Amino acid sequence: MSFSILGLAPELSRAVAEQGYETPTPIQMKAIPAVIAGRDVLAGAQTGTGKTAAFVLPVLQALAQGSAGRAPRALVLTPTRELAAQVAESARQYGRHLETRICVVFGGVSINPQIDALRAGCDLLVATPGRLLDLAGQRAVDLREVRHFILDEADRMLDMGFIHAIRRVLKLLPDRRQNLMFSATYSDDIRDLATRLLRDPVTVEVAPRNATADRVDQRVYRVPKEHKRHLLAHLIRDGGWHQVLVFTRTKHGANRLAEQLAGAGISTAAIHGNKSQNARVRALEEFKTGKTTALVATEVAARGLDIKELPFVVNYELPNVPEDYVHRIGRTARAGGAGCAIALVAPDESGLLKDIERLLRRSLPLAATPEFPVAAEQRPAPPARPSPPKHQSGPRHHPGGSGHSSGPRHQSGGHARPSSGRGSGSHGGRRFSSSRG
Repeated sequence: MSFSILGLAPELSRAVAEQGYETPTPIQMKAIPAVIAGRDVLAGAQTGTGKTAAFVLPVLQALAQGSAGRAPRALVLTPTRELAAQVAESARQYGRHLETRICVVFGGVSINPQIDALRAGCDLLVATPGRLLDLAGQRAVDLREVRHFILDEADRMLDMGFIHAIRRVLKLLPDRRQNLMFSATYSDDIRDLATRLLRDPVTVEVAPRNATADRVDQRVYRVPKEHKRHLLAHLIRDGGWHQVLVFTRTKHGANRLAEQLAGAGISTAAIHGNKSQNARVRALEEFKTGKTTALVATEVAARGLDIKELPFVVNYELPNVPEDYVHRIGRTARAGGAGCAIALVAPDESGLLKDIERLLRRSLPLAATPEFPVAAEQRPAPPARPSPPKHQSGPRHHPGGSGHSSGPRHQSGGHARPSSGRGSGSHGGRRFSSSRG
């Protein structure tokens, strides 16, 4: 089946072909005709299934057929800056043979160029909630002409606490409009929002509820928390990985792990909410072009990242919300490609793993932990102690009762043990292998 049967205008079909796409994905086949027909749509699709084109193409067609003014006639609301930029870029590529004016607005950068762009005229506006409301507060954007409203990654919107911002945006829109809502998961909150937002929607779901990408090879390594970074460095080096997206729970954890991997000789960058927009764009570009091997990210920062043929995703720390695991591993095996998702699970994360397996309705395969080098932790030298008085003699007391000092120790946590007869290897420290076989 080709795009030609979906009812797209020749200019759009031509642009799609120039992007190298010949066959529509399941979400595109089901959603595009419904959007062209003017229906509201509730679409459930994982990231990487082609959902952006599923709403961008028919909305561009509707805009081309209408009369343009200065105010936007279509609004796409996204949870993150990266996703907003990605959607806007996709719209520009697909609309390259049309005269549609596309603007994108998000925080973290100067608001003035965005105000100038809106004043010059905009047909399709892609925005994050906070910056959009700032612009509306300054009367720099008029949303009363919006006829097509798209809420992208609605589940992430709610997870990030944007529900009140969404309600404020909805009050600025006209009552008569087409509404499209895309979500990777269907929680009760999502269904409640859909009931309030959509009118007699066409429901499109291309995968079972909360299903993971079918072609993702998922593996679990049981490893003590303090040994995770050493195992990850070993997997990257030993496997010859050239592109791996690594998830941590916190911004601080992302920074620390990026520094540790860089210290192990692996080119690494971190991306999270405390990074400037320019730094995030630069890190992503270097990762896409292969200058950086590992990109360490928080879930929020990685939302909406569009990286073609990403081979490896690592859950360095399991997410507290099991649905986030689905989002994370959906970064690989995109659009039918193959990919591998690895989880490094510490003993105190066993409960989180069980929650994920309960959501997936199956157990994740446990991989044998390979032997890997554990480098000694680099710590600052302790401050010099004053010399004891000369009249004292004999051994001094050491707290802990050992009577002697020792270097830093590496606890195995019951899952790793020193391998006998092995040297420290080229990375220093000791080597560990799985005691589970």
